[in-house]
Amino acid sequence: MLRFVLAVVLGMTAFGHGQEVTGPDKSTGAAPVKGDTSADSLAEATRLSCDGQFDMAIKKYQDILAKSPNSSAACAGLTRAYLKQEDVEQASETITKGIQAADGPAVRVALGEVYFRQGKLSEAEHEWIAVLNSGHADARAYLGLARIARAYSMYKRAKEKIDKALALDGDDFDVEGFWLETLRQSERIRNLENALAATSKEDTKTRGDIQHYLDYLKARQQGPQRNCRLVGSVSSTETDLVPMSDPYQLRGMGLAVSLNGAKANLLLDTGATGILVDRGMAEKAGLTKLAETSIWGVGDKGVNAGWVGVASSIKIGRLEFQNCPVAVMDKRSVAEENGLIGADVFEQFLVDIDFPARKFRLSELPKRPGETEEVMKLASNPAADTDAAGDQTAEGSMAASTSSGLFDAYTASEMKSYTKVFRFGHQLLIPTRIGDSPPKLFLIDTGAFSNMIDPAAAREVTKVHADQNTVVKGVSGSVKKVYSADKAILIFGHLHQENQDLVSFDMSRFSHGIGTEISGTLGFRMLNLFELKIDYRDGLVDFLYDPNRAHY
Repeated sequence: MLRFVLAVVLGMTAFGHGQEVTGPDKSTGAAPVKGDTSADSLAEATRLSCDGQFDMAIKKYQDILAKSPNSSAACAGLTRAYLKQEDVEQASETITKGIQAADGPAVRVALGEVYFRQGKLSEAEHEWIAVLNSGHADARAYLGLARIARAYSMYKRAKEKIDKALALDGDDFDVEGFWLETLRQSERIRNLENALAATSKEDTKTRGDIQHYLDYLKARQQGPQRNCRLVGSVSSTETDLVPMSDPYQLRGMGLAVSLNGAKANLLLDTGATGILVDRGMAEKAGLTKLAETSIWGVGDKGVNAGWVGVASSIKIGRLEFQNCPVAVMDKRSVAEENGLIGADVFEQFLVDIDFPARKFRLSELPKRPGETEEVMKLASNPAADTDAAGDQTAEGSMAASTSSGLFDAYTASEMKSYTKVFRFGHQLLIPTRIGDSPPKLFLIDTGAFSNMIDPAAAREVTKVHADQNTVVKGVSGSVKKVYSADKAILIFGHLHQENQDLVSFDMSRFSHGIGTEISGTLGFRMLNLFELKIDYRDGLVDFLYDPNRAHY
């Protein structure tokens, strides 16, 4: 499992269940809030946070609040510093106190950010809309709504929101980062070079991430063929799913893939992105390095060294793609496989994973109103994210773009029965109820053997025990602390699924990477019962179950 996330959604409302009203352009920074301390102290705390010196920033904000407990700006800044440190509990406690001591637009916007990180996306959206409807044109409120829009595959709307945020505060580090993803490649290179020059030398991780991405973009820009695209006029295909097993169990399903004529069975992993192969497969395919990258996934051994090359030919079924990037892990296996292929590489198609029939099908998506023809491509951009798995741009890029511009999600008449999902990059998240608990965000992950759950989510409804007999392994090795959760019923979409002894381990690292709380995954052993259809473009998923066809 390159990236351990994917989920299916329950009880999802359409985007914009709240309605934003355009009010007077009153920036929250236009007038000082009563009790705010000097701008110099706040500016220094903000600078420390932007430089990644979160401990010092937190101390500075705490000093300001000790003198002025009703400083809304300091409260919001302290909350964000805790979120950057991944101390979600402390961020929540801080903003709760802030609501009592210094309630106002800045605090409410920060509250929305805490909600978003906790996986409470509807509550976050409500807070940001309320701030804007009150007449305060807050850049981070627009940033928040851009994040919500993109999660709902509303790419045109997301672009409108981020442009408003940039106009209000182009110096905000998070606003600038989100806006950067909307740029063309040449513009992105120029802005990344500026960002690298401005990044603190102490923030070595950020500098390394930017440098890896820059190297890749420049290499692609200099190549004779810059775009990965489909060869010929074939727009659909059907091929067999290949059982991936060991002497003890069926681990998952794969696809027969040819890279520059070298053949391999790659695990079909909806929790991964792009194509990732091991060193041996890269050598057989004659791949050459364009840029370095780092790769990580499930496991406690951290990142793996890797690089990105370009395959002149990738054949899957009757389809052939040319000039497509491939990530390479500098080891002789990738989680005990020759490699992985993320289902998101087929995001230009309707993806049909028919587990009972052992078939994989790709077909054209319904045309949206106003959409023009475009050349289909294999969506494989592993170096766009520093871990080849979606972390630097974990919330996804403006993927739903064509020659005529950005589009919002569209549900064709033949897809009315599909379930709307949140999309964060390659990851599809579905609110899933665990018994009678409020919905949590789960992942659909065909690369994970079984359903899994975070211990904190499991403890809300059942007992959790240490489990020394179960081994959970991924791209980053084995998980050290594994637990077992007692009986739990998962409710997602229109389905109920009863589980006994769910595998459980801490998923906070993946929640940090994606930017919102992941409470579990729906894995292969259960998904193997379904025909799974995915429309990445519009954020739609369908589960088809026929007991007469299901494999147990």
